[in-house]
This record gives sequence, structure tokens and C-alpha cells, in this order.
Amino acid sequence: MRLASEGGFAGAVLDAGCGTGENALHVASLGLSVLGVDVAETALAIAREKADDRGIEVEFAAADVFQLERLGRMFETVLDCGLFHTFDRDERPGYVASLASVTEHDGTLYVLCFSDDGPDTGPHPISQEELRAAFNPSNGWNVAAIEPDRIQTRYHGDGAPAWFATIKRI
Repeated sequence: MRLASEGGFAGAVLDAGCGTGENALHVASLGLSVLGVDVAETALAIAREKADDRGIEVEFAAADVFQLERLGRMFETVLDCGLFHTFDRDERPGYVASLASVTEHDGTLYVLCFSDDGPDTGPHPISQEELRAAFNPSNGWNVAAIEPDRIQTRYHGDGAPAWFATIKRI
């Protein structure tokens, strides 16, 4: 993740939907406190094994991203790399509220999701308008930037079109 190498992360970091943990492991290797959560126990087991093999101190836990308040913790930085676009329009408000419940005021959420811009989009592409509608001031968010990017997949040689959004908790 490009921002980690640029020093873009601060404080405690949550990786929502961390899967097998590559992003959480990378950020933790920079010396930040990271919690990676996912519903898939198999993926979490792989993530923990990678952490042990690499000697990286990071925490992984099973959690429902629709009930993040159950973590009982707050985070200054939250990552969503490939999770937002998996939710249907009617599921997004619950997910966004759950993220808000664990993101500190003035904290930053980074979302990397499939884009609807360009040919050969990934499954469930998202428009900039959908991102702005989901994360808006009325529910405690301000979209600071949405930039074109790529998501690496097994099916897209040079990656699928993506949006990289920087969203502030207000």
C-alpha cells in the first residue's frame, strides 16, 4: 500500500477485511500498532502464520465488519482494501456506520475499491458518486480525495481499474 511507505498512516491502524493480512503485515512492519479483522478464520490463520514467519508483531482477530464497535477500540487510521465494493447498496450504510464507530474524529479511512471507470472493470464496480454518497458529512465523513488506481487480481494482468479514496472522520 503506497501511503504506508510515504508515512501516511498514524496511530493505531485497523485493517477491515484483512484477508490473509498482507496490508496489515506491511503496515505493522513499519512499526505501527495494527489490528487486522476478517470473518474468515482460515484467512486469519494464514495471516498469523505469515506474521510468525516474518517476525512481525501484529494482531489478527475474527470480527464482523458490520459490528466493529464490539472491538471496544478506536483507530486513527482505517484501511479498506477491496471490501467496500463487496457490499450491496442497502448494506453500505450499516458498514459505514460501523466504521464510524471505531474511527477517531479527524481519523482517516483509506478505501481501495473497484472503479466503474474504464474497460475491463472488476466485479461490483463503484462510482465516485457512490463513494461520496456513502461517506458524507451527514453521517460523519468527508471525502478528501478520490484518485484513479489499480487493484491486482488473478484475472487482470495489470490490475483492474480502482478508486483510492482518502476519507476523513469529522
